[in-house]
Amino acid sequence: MMVTMSSEFYEKIYTILRKVPKGKVVTYGQLARLAGSPRAARAVGTCMRNNPDAPRTPCHRVVASNGSMHGYSGGDGIPTKIKMLREEGVQFKGGRVDLKISQWQP
Repeated sequence: MMVTMSSEFYEKIYTILRKVPKGKVVTYGQLARLAGSPRAARAVGTCMRNNPDAPRTPCHRVVASNGSMHGYSGGDGIPTKIKMLREEGVQFKGGRVDLKISQWQP
């Protein structure tokens, strides 16, 4: 099943993401599942790339399913994303977010 990139899908993703508090992260797959499209993790990445409303829609709080960082266009890219997450209190283990501690549970 292919997911169409509709403005309705984007808005669902952005609405959910705005609920993720400082100090927590969500994965691309988790956002896709919460939006009702469990196979659309890559589409969530496209939503983040096209985020028209940063920082109100905090795309820096979205990470890979293993806690690693992927594509971020703000500031200096991924180093900026890591810095922002650390400043918000997100816990890291090695070079990845410690999802056991910092993953958002709605």
